[in-house]
Amino acid sequence: MLFDTTQLALERAIGGAAQRHQALAANLANVNTPGYQRVDVDFQSALRGALSSDDARSALERTSFAAQRDATAVSRADGNSVDSDAESAKLAANALEQQAAVTVAQARIQILKSAMGVA
Repeated sequence: MLFDTTQLALERAIGGAAQRHQALAANLANVNTPGYQRVDVDFQSALRGALSSDDARSALERTSFAAQRDATAVSRADGNSVDSDAESAKLAANALEQQAAVTVAQARIQILKSAMGVA
């Protein structure tokens, strides 16, 4: 196979980070919406679980991510559980993680291209 388990994990991490970015952006967009409960996408735990399984490649192929309500978030008097400062920090950290995964994936692809003699 041209792409190994590591490359597949990187691709899944990039996709998971994209989904998390959407969830965090939705949280920020709803920071003043009464009753809104923050959501998050815990793709890191799903990836860890898949990578620790006996057949990591198959587990990664079946891994999917979904936004879920954060039951640990503290609600304000209006029922909203979004802290804009914390959400902004999470958004920035997620963007850095996604960019790191993209950079590593691109480097691995470039190495493969070089090994095949494709420029």
